Amino acid sequence: MVDKNSFEVTPWDVEGNVDYRKLIEKFGTERLTENLKERIHGNAGSKNFYIDRDFVFSHRDMDKVMEDYEEGDGFFLYTGVGPSGPMHIGHIISFKMTKWFQDNFDVNVYIQFPDDEKYWTRGNKYEDVEKFAQDNLKDVAAVGFDPDKTFIFKNTEYIGNMYKAATKVAKNINNSVVSAVFGFGSSTNIGLNWYPALQILPTFFEEGRCLIPAGIDQDPYWRIQRDIAPKIGRKKAAQIHNKLVPALTGPEGKMSSSKPRDAIMLNDGPEDVRKKVMERAYSGGQITKKEHREKGADLSVDVAYQWLRNLFLDDDQRIKEIGRKYNNGDMLTGEVKEILIEKLNSFLGEHQKRKEKSTKAKKKMMYKGKLAREMWNNKVEI
Repeated sequence: MVDKNSFEVTPWDVEGNVDYRKLIEKFGTERLTENLKERIHGNAGSKNFYIDRDFVFSHRDMDKVMEDYEEGDGFFLYTGVGPSGPMHIGHIISFKMTKWFQDNFDVNVYIQFPDDEKYWTRGNKYEDVEKFAQDNLKDVAAVGFDPDKTFIFKNTEYIGNMYKAATKVAKNINNSVVSAVFGFGSSTNIGLNWYPALQILPTFFEEGRCLIPAGIDQDPYWRIQRDIAPKIGRKKAAQIHNKLVPALTGPEGKMSSSKPRDAIMLNDGPEDVRKKVMERAYSGGQITKKEHREKGADLSVDVAYQWLRNLFLDDDQRIKEIGRKYNNGDMLTGEVKEILIEKLNSFLGEHQKRKEKSTKAKKKMMYKGKLAREMWNNKVEI
């Protein structure tokens, strides 16, 4: 474990209270400046409040993505999720961000389901991974991507179309590199040593630049891509990073499906949400009502307020008013939690309705849509 003044962020685990300014320095990424935000919003023709509120805060080559777009070269999007269990709200944020880019820039989206990697790392049976994948696929389809400009694929199913290209990627990655980036050792199975080639390959599905909206913890994968892309005559992938969604129990670490009591799952019902938020959500308020009225809340650690500000309440005036009143002690923790419960249940209710009707959209994005047909009818070439 890391001590209370430090933190550790890897693609698989997050420990400690993450200092995002230090993480930018550690990972060597760039802060999303106000000028670049304005450029993105200007080209999109609309604002994204994840970007506006600094929940999306870091990038690699996002300025080049905008330059490509302004010059008419365009770009494409790539994201994914590992099917290791039911999805939670932390998973869905990157997909919502990806959809915003697709809607506003009219570009293709490639969504990878690395079912192989979850079999290698989680100790699951293939049958369990497949069960999780089928449920996760419906969640992703429910986000509402353009079914003719979106291709969703499972690695074990699509491998025949991408194997040859993957071997070319793999040839440019040696074991010392993946060991240094991911901490692989002598006990790591050979599947995981091969997997980074498959994770990188979709960044070459088109000739243009690939943009990856993802949590900052996933950045190490793309460092390898950026090293090898020039060797095979392709552009380095760009990334735009969101902060990590903390568990209900506090600002340290991130939400995890392995701890469902501390997460809001996409299949949670209204009573589940109420119970979890009221009982588990870490409060920045004071212990007694009298003390709270005098000192107010610490907004920086209060989970309910941070979730509202970063994820669910896009009304600028209302979030400012809640922050002011809660910070001054004029609003109690329970009142803020009630607002969050309302927002969460509205969000989840709408998502669950779309999920129930997502089978047709899922099939189109996997097999029958325009982009899906093109991908199945052709081998990936690099």
